[in-house]
Amino acid sequence: MSGGVDSSVAAWMLGEEGHSLVGLFMRNGVKVAEEDVPKKSCCSVGDARDARMVAARLEIPFQAVDLGSEFGNLIQFFVDEYSRGRTPNPCALCNRDLKFGRLMDFADELGCEAVATGHYARLDVENGRPILRRGVDHTKDQSYQLFSVSEAHLLRTRLPLGSLQKTEVRAMASNVGLKTAAKPDSQEICFVPSNDYRILLKERGVTLHPGNFVSPRGKILGKHKGTEHFTIGQRRGHGIGGGTPLYVVALRPALGEVVLGTKAECFSESLVADDANWIGFDPGEEPQSDGNGPVRFEAEVQVRYHHGAAPATIEISDTEPGVFTVHFHEPQSAVAPGQGAAVYRGDRLLGGGWIRSAVPVSDGTKSESGAEDASAT
Repeated sequence: MSGGVDSSVAAWMLGEEGHSLVGLFMRNGVKVAEEDVPKKSCCSVGDARDARMVAARLEIPFQAVDLGSEFGNLIQFFVDEYSRGRTPNPCALCNRDLKFGRLMDFADELGCEAVATGHYARLDVENGRPILRRGVDHTKDQSYQLFSVSEAHLLRTRLPLGSLQKTEVRAMASNVGLKTAAKPDSQEICFVPSNDYRILLKERGVTLHPGNFVSPRGKILGKHKGTEHFTIGQRRGHGIGGGTPLYVVALRPALGEVVLGTKAECFSESLVADDANWIGFDPGEEPQSDGNGPVRFEAEVQVRYHHGAAPATIEISDTEPGVFTVHFHEPQSAVAPGQGAAVYRGDRLLGGGWIRSAVPVSDGTKSESGAEDASAT
């Protein structure tokens, strides 16, 4: 229970179904004065209070679980990824290791059979394996952030909100008198309450890699204070003006280089992902394109949380376990190492992996098909 409306309604729904519940609030160990916490936050002291009040209203026991150490590891990973020139996805990692990982340990300690959350995704079991689908409310769908959760943990997961619209959830909360009915959704990373990760990097004493802005052909365009201040696809904040808008197309910390290019130069034709996790799906059972060699199959791949899934051919490496290559049918914008590559067929999430690298479009094949504004925070 995060103190938001979604987990509050999820708890109420399960209680109405007759389940015996225990409310758990995850403390992340980040100390922020309450007056400095944005209204659209999560995991703050105020959020803990709201979660406790909802639990009291539902007449269920409530515990605040200290995960400061675990969140400390997550935060360190987060800042390390920026130092490597990657764009981390802490929510997907938190889901894998904490919400559907560490909380499973607490479920065992408490004698509980499952962990439930307020994620907007649908989860069923077929032939003993989990089948995960997008939430019915596609504007709130959170299945992308679950691509790395193991099958074993998904089998012990409940997602009551997957078949509901957000408007329905708020109406339900209001009708039963839950304090969180009108509470705004959280909009930032829970351990970055300022919503500016650069402040966190400074607080952590991260050694920055200053250097030059350069064009894809190596022309020096200006100076910057650290590659860590930028992400792939970023359009604003580099201070290089003059004519055509420029986007961050590559980061080279070892050289101190931030590569800026046109929107077209921000597109990739393929990517390589590792640490693959498949959910109710076996790539090896897919028919091979030519009867031998690497397994290949058709699907759609989503490369960021706010990005549509794009048709692609996925090729499973026959030399590196857990590695696959995605060949997009149309180039995609702002494919950032460190983000997830979630593999779908329609609404069904087949699994995914972590983007290791991306291949820019070849000269003469650049396209903006299916593009969205490549700006990133």
